[in-house]
Amino acid sequence: MIDNKYDVIVVGAGHAGCEAAAAAANLGSKTLLITIDMTKMAQMSCNPAMGGVAKGQLVREIDALGGFSGIVTDRSMVQFRMLNMSKGPAMWSPRAQCDRTAFSLEWRKILESIPNLDLWQDSVIKLLVENDTVVGVETYLGIQFKARAVILTTGTFLNGLMHIGKTKIKGGRISEPASYGLTESLQEYGFTWDRMKTGTPARLDGRTINFSKLTAQPGDEVIIPFSYLHKYNQTFLEQRSCYITYTNEVVHQTLRSGLDESPLYDGTITSIGPRYCPSIETKLVTFPDKDRHQLFLEPEGVNTFEYYVNGFSSSLPWRVQYESLRKIPGLENVKIFRPGYAIEYDFFHPTQLFNTLETKIIKNLYFAGQINGTTGYEEAAAQGIIAGINAHLKINEKEEFTLNRDQAYIGVLIDDLVTKGVDEPYRMFTSRAEFRILLRQDNADIRLTELSHKIGLASDERMKTLEQKLKARDTLLEYFAKQSCKPEKVNHILIEKGSSEIKQSVKLQNLINRPNIKAHDFIEVFPKYKKLIESFEDRVEEYLDSVEITIKYSGYIEREKLLAEKLRRLENIEIQGKINYSELKSLSTEAREKLIKINPKTIGQASRISGVSPSDISVLLVYLGR
Repeated sequence: MIDNKYDVIVVGAGHAGCEAAAAAANLGSKTLLITIDMTKMAQMSCNPAMGGVAKGQLVREIDALGGFSGIVTDRSMVQFRMLNMSKGPAMWSPRAQCDRTAFSLEWRKILESIPNLDLWQDSVIKLLVENDTVVGVETYLGIQFKARAVILTTGTFLNGLMHIGKTKIKGGRISEPASYGLTESLQEYGFTWDRMKTGTPARLDGRTINFSKLTAQPGDEVIIPFSYLHKYNQTFLEQRSCYITYTNEVVHQTLRSGLDESPLYDGTITSIGPRYCPSIETKLVTFPDKDRHQLFLEPEGVNTFEYYVNGFSSSLPWRVQYESLRKIPGLENVKIFRPGYAIEYDFFHPTQLFNTLETKIIKNLYFAGQINGTTGYEEAAAQGIIAGINAHLKINEKEEFTLNRDQAYIGVLIDDLVTKGVDEPYRMFTSRAEFRILLRQDNADIRLTELSHKIGLASDERMKTLEQKLKARDTLLEYFAKQSCKPEKVNHILIEKGSSEIKQSVKLQNLINRPNIKAHDFIEVFPKYKKLIESFEDRVEEYLDSVEITIKYSGYIEREKLLAEKLRRLENIEIQGKINYSELKSLSTEAREKLIKINPKTIGQASRISGVSPSDISVLLVYLGR
């Protein structure tokens, strides 16, 4: 028997829905998660990987807040790589290849272990709304579930339509039905929506791949976990290599032969697609002079022969895809499990949301994930945990939980969505963050865990782990600042590392500040240092990494903190509900229209709205001063 009254209902069990439901339930709300298929919790519909440039920072932030994406990633990881290591630490981004099946199973185990969380397999077709406030949902089976808050995380399922050449298949994912009714239900309440497109490549039978013709790409020797609860080099599954190959002109000729049957170019697909992750046919049209494109063959798991072809997304007819793949080195005899496809789906413009991800039109209704025009598991999960937190806080009449742009990539993500909107599927990049030196992947716990612990989400265990890290970091910083290094003690190490010798004693922190010198280069030189390191047991590498970054980049970090503090003053000037923009004739027409539409919470948010100029901001500040 099921209940029909809940505090929070989450619709959709993708990455956003799983994080939202877990957060709301763990905070104490009686929560119901409704999904079309309970065997596909947090399904990796496309690439079986988590993290990457800026996306890895999002996963670590979710973990620091007490979410589960990082834990699940670590438990299902088959390869780890830290990207951008040739650049500064602001750009370092963790990425993990995962076992697709294990990832989904781990999520289901977690969800089923949460006491306040119920699961229901069904499709939601209608919202129940009274007095501009959501009060529940109605399902395809005709059941009405009542709730004090509802979170929609519908992914690509709203009126989903897949394309393989001229073939059209209704669905939200291959072999899975689409969701109907919700778009129409929301439209009746005045929400504006549009269509977006994404795609995925064919899946290959690894038994038919000639790996001797491919370049192996193994993972890193040092595995840095996504979850701060796990330790360096802690693995749960067998580690696997990825492989690199390239297209060629013969492949391109075969692909071009099918362009007249491509739904992207015959007018069938008119929706917005991702610019930064184009299909292989789009690459040929956009870069006609390029004679080859790099492809990554990535394992789907440890107990399957299935491989994902990263870089070969396509909606061309299946035979064109198949024939083209067989002209790629190493794939001459390849068999495919299924072809790639494009999918179109409905999304709702995110400027219709507050920073809490609650909608402006219907109270206690929240949107998270691809329904907001984003793409990527990580972006979805980040929105999910914030929506889940705020749904719980709102119905319990507690202060909202939002993150600023200088606090988290999650803050950048949500501020971009609700302030600027989207004109293509939104993907997180490090370049979107003004304060990326502050928002590193290594310090997400320092930035966010205490904030989350205060509202009751991050556990006591997480706080204890953080406190141990901070204590170790401060102890090491103090030791390095005091320890003198005599030339005869350290010069042999400096010579070995290609660094200049010292002529007189200097403090150890000055040597660690050198670009080619590491903190653990001196462990055997100073007995006290060695004893200190041994006291940290199996967290040594994590603590030393934190200290090194603090020392080497302290100047940049402090400079960015000062800049963030200056800009934060604008974030503290609240204007929502205080200004009648239609009466301010000194504003430009475009600024007036945008400010009325978005109704920014602060001057800072207003300054980031496209079409609002610095002179318009000056008008607002003068008005407020008056």
